[in-house]
Amino acid sequence: MTRWYPLEPADADFLASAPHVFRYEKRYAATPEQVWESLTSDESLAAWGPSLKSVTWTSPRPFGVGTTRDVVAPGGATMRERYFRWDDGRNHSFYVYESTLPVFKRFAEDYIVEPDGDHTRFTWVVAIEPKNPLALPVKVLAPLLKAGFGRIPSSGVGYFAKH
Repeated sequence: MTRWYPLEPADADFLASAPHVFRYEKRYAATPEQVWESLTSDESLAAWGPSLKSVTWTSPRPFGVGTTRDVVAPGGATMRERYFRWDDGRNHSFYVYESTLPVFKRFAEDYIVEPDGDHTRFTWVVAIEPKNPLALPVKVLAPLLKAGFGRIPSSGVGYFAKH
């Protein structure tokens, strides 16, 4: 039986005030509509590359505030996410409310899709607060975490170049 660990809710303020905030900006060879469609597709970010094993939406369409989904990493760790902001076609944000990893106190992400000429600028923010006993190890490993998370938006460059 899978063991789930609850996380505390997060909001838009947390995306700027978390102990660790990783921000990525990428330019994709696609329209904002195509990027948004991919983000909200059945596969979502898992289609972009091997950094995520699967994304399963657990709420019915149409999506909006309150929508939930489960995301599985390649090693099998799973996070259950709940959206607290949804500006269709432009921006959405969620926090993780449960995880199979007992690492985080709070975890949130923000996705921004903006036109950039004939392309799209995708901004992704990851905000994390580790549980107190893990604060120092996470601080030491923060550069590796940032690089690891950064593979996801970087894989979007190749994905949209092909699609």
